[in-house]
Amino acid sequence: MTYTTISHEIEDGVLTVTLDRPDQLNSFTPQMADELEQTFREVNDDDTVRAVIVTGAGRAFCAGMDLTADGNVFGLDETMSPSLADMGRLDDPRAHRGVRDTGGRVTLAIHDCRKPVIAAINGAAVGIGATMTLAMDARIVSSKARIGFVFGRIGIVPEAASSWFLPRIVGLPAALDLVLSADILDAQSTVDVGPARGPHEPEELLIAARELADRWTKGRSPVAVALARQMLRRNAARDHPVEAHRIDSLAMWHTSLGDGKEGVTAFPEKRDPEFTGRASQMPDFYDEWLQR
Repeated sequence: MTYTTISHEIEDGVLTVTLDRPDQLNSFTPQMADELEQTFREVNDDDTVRAVIVTGAGRAFCAGMDLTADGNVFGLDETMSPSLADMGRLDDPRAHRGVRDTGGRVTLAIHDCRKPVIAAINGAAVGIGATMTLAMDARIVSSKARIGFVFGRIGIVPEAASSWFLPRIVGLPAALDLVLSADILDAQSTVDVGPARGPHEPEELLIAARELADRWTKGRSPVAVALARQMLRRNAARDHPVEAHRIDSLAMWHTSLGDGKEGVTAFPEKRDPEFTGRASQMPDFYDEWLQR
């Protein structure tokens, strides 16, 4: 894909994805959704990347959906009459393009990603600009950041699967207040409520994001990082810890024969381990588990 709404830059194993429509405050479009979804699907097989940072060009992170587009600004097909049963067939081409929320396609791709994802929120992040970050593993804010779940102001609902992500991050009472009030919070208030870290001075934002990416992934097994990320995200939502135990057992078995063997050997030798596992080559059970 030739990117027209975002840009990519890789440095020392960290992919920085920049939302790149600065003249439109990086407002979100169906094309941007396609480009972000493809980015987070393809990065799983790119073993040169160990972490992803997402930020915005110019003075905004993402000012929400581009409301200037012709027709349905959300890119939805108004001739359709979708039912709950239709949502059981998410891969159906008509539902995929005409009914499925574009932000949700992005956040599901982020959720499935095998690499840690960090939002470096440099300015306004409202609507989808806020909800897309909830699927990421950390949100770091600049002192110039402004965050708002403003859907109630224009008569729509929170999207991008944020009704699943937001309560898990801030708790249900805070999530209800953020969504129903539709307030726009400054950087410090956002940190106080709980969904973000910081605030940082603008010139220090990407430095802080990179430091976190390094702390999480440098010198780590890519396979173990991918598994740990998904285990925490998925097992916490299970009804009983025995379900986590099943996956823990499989993941421990596989990693103990892979990078874990090198890690155990390196520890008493007081040297850095030389991990050879690749996130592009996950254990056999991995894909089946993610589809459950």
